Amino acid sequence: MDLARVLRDLGLGDESEKNNGGSACSVIRVLSEIQQRFVAEDSAKRSLLRSAAELLGSGEVRWLFPEFGPDLRAAYAELVSSFTEHAALPVCDTDSGALPSSSYEQIPAKAEAAGAALLALTEQLRGAVRSSDSAVSGSARSLIRTLGPSLCLFSITHLQDLPWTNEASRKRALELLNSTIAATSSGSVVELLCGKDEGDQRGMLGPVLDILQPELTKENWKRNEAMKHVFSWVLVQVGRPCLADYLEQVFPPSLLISDDYRTENKVLGVHCLHHIVRNVPAADLRQFNRAEVLYHALFNHLYTSEAPLIQVVLPCLIDLVPVLEKPLVHTLPALPQKPSRFDGVLRLILTHMEMEHKLVLRRIYASNLLLLIDKMGIGIARHLKRLERVVVGYLEVSDGPEEKARLMILEVLERTIQTAWPRMECRTGVLAKSLLRFLVDISSEPLAPELRDQLLTRASRCLLLLDHCSHGRLRVLLKEVDSSCVSDRVLKCLESLTAPQDV
Repeated sequence: MDLARVLRDLGLGDESEKNNGGSACSVIRVLSEIQQRFVAEDSAKRSLLRSAAELLGSGEVRWLFPEFGPDLRAAYAELVSSFTEHAALPVCDTDSGALPSSSYEQIPAKAEAAGAALLALTEQLRGAVRSSDSAVSGSARSLIRTLGPSLCLFSITHLQDLPWTNEASRKRALELLNSTIAATSSGSVVELLCGKDEGDQRGMLGPVLDILQPELTKENWKRNEAMKHVFSWVLVQVGRPCLADYLEQVFPPSLLISDDYRTENKVLGVHCLHHIVRNVPAADLRQFNRAEVLYHALFNHLYTSEAPLIQVVLPCLIDLVPVLEKPLVHTLPALPQKPSRFDGVLRLILTHMEMEHKLVLRRIYASNLLLLIDKMGIGIARHLKRLERVVVGYLEVSDGPEEKARLMILEVLERTIQTAWPRMECRTGVLAKSLLRFLVDISSEPLAPELRDQLLTRASRCLLLLDHCSHGRLRVLLKEVDSSCVSDRVLKCLESLTAPQDV
């Protein structure tokens, strides 16, 4: 359908005469008329969106983007705002911040229709930016800078697999986002948000966060369920060094979301906070006591028994503590370092591990314990007694067909022996007995051959390290084991341990 036909359908046929003249008043009048009708006529919104898509897609760039000015900017901004508001989520006034899925039934279709009109506009802007006409090119560049943040937020709102999207609306949103990236001459989402180093092209992250900020206050953040997901999506796209410049805007909302009573919000907030910890310099995190506040907020989360939350809190806390502590010296003498926040975290984790019976939590604790030991270094020697009890307890309990907890606890034991080996000789007896019982149990359990071999190998490696700590005395004791009391698998492991070692 050509432009003249669209204008006649809109009752603006006389405007088609001005198509070739490039009159700025012409396009401003048409856009304003469409916007006013769109706001006033609820029953005609779908047809007006189709007409707008055809109008924006078929108009010549000289007519669509004449000399840039306040009136032209306002006309396009109001039109885009009306289209994006059409697909906005209903306001949520419940304490939970969530509505039933039935509340979003009409949103995907609205988003797809609005997205089609916005896509037609961005495609025209994309071509106009590359126009040889400097007036058209300059006008298009100014417009995409003005409209880009709203287009980005609309795309991201409907881009993710959430209750208010479907496959068609997500596809349209992705097309719109890609078209916006191209219209700004960016190469990726990161470049769109952060800008380019060369040419000093500014990114859109600042304007995007400015739009989001009023929606992410303590009073408002639960009124629109999409906002927390949009904020999280935008945040994780941005890394070093760009993110540090926006710390004041991203840290408070992340902390606010993580402090909610709903587990899914806590997980999302901690996910955002962990990204900040990883991508903002330590000096900036320590400024204004941010890191200290964050440490106490995360530490309090450790008292929960919710596995999804523990899964994200522990890695974040382990990465945060070095920001607050001086680097540990990895030498053994007499542990000159004073107990630190690492010790507090480890004590609480070991306390939970001793009492924990849920297999999923046992796996999470075991996997993160290894990360903590790597960070603490020789400081682990202050906790060997409690760690020994945890290792023995975990080796005694099977955790299902994959044995993830026992595999990880064996790796924890191996790393501990390697790190604090001068302090391990006095613990050789207890640990060796536990490992030998483990070898016997594993040899008789119905496990996959590959998994059994992996468990036997790791346990044998721990025994070998304990033998080195005991200056070979463990090997002498193992030679005295009665071969008739153990299976062939265990006997083979013991033979490999007692065989002469190459020096």
